[in-house]
Amino acid sequence: MEHLDALENQSIYILREAYKKFKKLAMLWSIGKDSTVLLWLARKAFFGHCPIPLVHIDTSYKIPAMIAFRDELVREWNLRLIVGQNTAALADGMGPERGRLTCCTALKTEGLQLLMEERGFTGLILGIRRDEEGTRAKERYFSPRDKHFEWNYKDQPPELWDQFKTDFDADTHIRIHPLLHWTEIDVWEYIKREEIPIIDLYFAKDGERYRSLGCWPCTGRVKSNATTIDEIIAELRSTNTSERAGRAQDQEDTYAMQKLRAKGYM
Repeated sequence: MEHLDALENQSIYILREAYKKFKKLAMLWSIGKDSTVLLWLARKAFFGHCPIPLVHIDTSYKIPAMIAFRDELVREWNLRLIVGQNTAALADGMGPERGRLTCCTALKTEGLQLLMEERGFTGLILGIRRDEEGTRAKERYFSPRDKHFEWNYKDQPPELWDQFKTDFDADTHIRIHPLLHWTEIDVWEYIKREEIPIIDLYFAKDGERYRSLGCWPCTGRVKSNATTIDEIIAELRSTNTSERAGRAQDQEDTYAMQKLRAKGYM
């Protein structure tokens, strides 16, 4: 409990700092476990109400149950949701058959950039974690991007002893990562403690479950008999399989995520 309290306190501190320092903020909500925990923390940070608009990038390839779960929580929690979509790319026939990195760039990265520019958002809060994928281990809590949303992972400000750089040039785009210090097990233990609603795709059916959620053509399930949160936690303590093993785009290129994220991917 003390460990989860420390994680929660740090994340709430970062959320409040971001809200104080950056006035044109949005929060990315992918409907997965991490971004839903992030949303829960935001509601805690601001006394039951999330004052930051949520952004969901609809690629048109999301698992239908994810959209249904999203809409249900929006109604229940009275959330302000903004749905973005790269309609021009979809009209041109963009899809995973053109190459998964190409598709992710067009439908996710460019879709996000279009919405951010249209709405004038200069900062984006995301629920990424360092342990999830190697490129994310290079991130900072307050991570600057250039005006084109591109990330120079070789030139990031130091963050020592919880001292964060929050003053940037006017044309800088900022990514804020309040869950950076969490692990996958931390997330599930927190979901259990807080009784956070979570989509049931994470629980095993017919010997398989989703461990990471994305677009249905590019997201596979893992072998599993875990039908409860306790069983998921026990499974994670003994597995050698990476969290994103079911993500097809990660398998297409050794440096797929680094290439995508350098160009502004989540």
